[in-house]
Amino acid sequence: MGKYLIAHDLGTSSDKASLFSTEGRLIGSYTVPYDVHFFGRNCAEQNPEDWWDAVCMATKKIIEGINPADVLGISFSSQMQACIAVDQEGNVLRPAMIWADLRAEEQAQRLADRVGYDRMYELNGHRVSASYSIEKLMWIRDYEPEIYAGTYKMLLAKDYIICRLTGEFVTDYSEASGTDVFDLRRLEWSQEILDAAGIEREKLPELHASVDVIGTLSERAAQSLGLTSKTKVVCGGGDGPCSALGAGSIQNGHRFLSFGTSAWIAGTSDEVFLDKDRMLICFGHVITGKYMPCGTMQAAGSSYSYIRNALCKEEEKKALEEGVSVYEILNRLVMESPAGARGLLFLPYLLGERSPRWNPDTSGSFLGIKMEHEKCDYVRAVLEGVAMNLDLILKAQREKEPVTELVLTGGGARGDVLAQILADVLGVTLRRLDNVEAATSIAAAVIAGVGVGVFEDFSVIDQFVRQEKTFEPNRENQEVYDRQKRLFEAGYQCLKEYYKMEVQS
Repeated sequence: MGKYLIAHDLGTSSDKASLFSTEGRLIGSYTVPYDVHFFGRNCAEQNPEDWWDAVCMATKKIIEGINPADVLGISFSSQMQACIAVDQEGNVLRPAMIWADLRAEEQAQRLADRVGYDRMYELNGHRVSASYSIEKLMWIRDYEPEIYAGTYKMLLAKDYIICRLTGEFVTDYSEASGTDVFDLRRLEWSQEILDAAGIEREKLPELHASVDVIGTLSERAAQSLGLTSKTKVVCGGGDGPCSALGAGSIQNGHRFLSFGTSAWIAGTSDEVFLDKDRMLICFGHVITGKYMPCGTMQAAGSSYSYIRNALCKEEEKKALEEGVSVYEILNRLVMESPAGARGLLFLPYLLGERSPRWNPDTSGSFLGIKMEHEKCDYVRAVLEGVAMNLDLILKAQREKEPVTELVLTGGGARGDVLAQILADVLGVTLRRLDNVEAATSIAAAVIAGVGVGVFEDFSVIDQFVRQEKTFEPNRENQEVYDRQKRLFEAGYQCLKEYYKMEVQS
């Protein structure tokens, strides 16, 4: 009789549950979508109950036809930098502020004034930013004091689910490293930052390695998921560090590009990796003792979604008629426009920006609009703008050593058109994995397997991931993009004052 592992990829737009055999074979997956509530200026919230409902539904779907007692472990890859305030029973006290929520600018500035930008970066590998969890908790304390007073713990997204499954209030080192209050070298909460933030250490969850078994399913949770109370719950990791494992990046210097709703260029390092301009951030890896230097932009795939929703209703209708993905139709449209989109530029700052700008006041822009520009140019310019933003992130990675190739993964990396644009703009060989959407799920499954003792160590990842296609940069297109990159940077610099005025108006 076979045994199984369950991986949940708890993302921004959906939860995907995947069932793996203990031999590493993907048996099946099921995805349950949920909503994000965007409002105000840079506010983004979700209902954690929607996550729970999705986890329950997706789990029940993927175990149809197997004996629930044969599921040995369950683990997670999760969206990071959330802030979920819960009481002592684990009840949610307000909607979750997710990674895209940047309202806590005042709190971030206060933290920077008290600790110092350089000191914060040195301690936890991150800048001070409204995108991180501790700044969000400070905002709750300042503007919703009754909620803060009732907060027993601040949890991250997957850790809320773990709490529902086991009753434990925990997080792992990789998730903790996305809170802006974690001492990256000591692997503990930073008392120095907590004192400056004015937050009690008791409100933070207990720290664990990603492979630690937190407990087994409670009877109530087991019933909700359709499993047994013998199934072990393994702590798991944040989606960024999980993407490193899922891309096979487990050795020093291995780098990859993950393209999804957001996008990042990252890798594995044996040491904390910091750059001179503080453009990059550095997470704890899901492999304890290793680190993941990373540059993450806010609106990658979501920029493509934006242009689809804003301009491409006709293409959506055509996709329905042909029975294909709307992005297949859009990719055809992109190919009608030459490299450089006839000079049209897009600044992909629809949700403010983390790397490379670290400026929450930015907004999206099309620059260089002329009479000859058509819909195809606008759609292509969006993809190129995202790629040029990623190129600035790669430039910071190249401070340490040359980067000539990247592994490509993430749900947005399926299309050849986007992959070729990325290769051309970044000037690297891209090696796309055979199942780009499964990378973080594979990581969560490997973590579960190591945690319950099925796998000896993380080297088993080589049995899960294979390269599917290689994209070499087109030198002629690179010449076009070299010019566009200069205009891209000039455009941003020219608009910096406008962004300030826009916020003040």
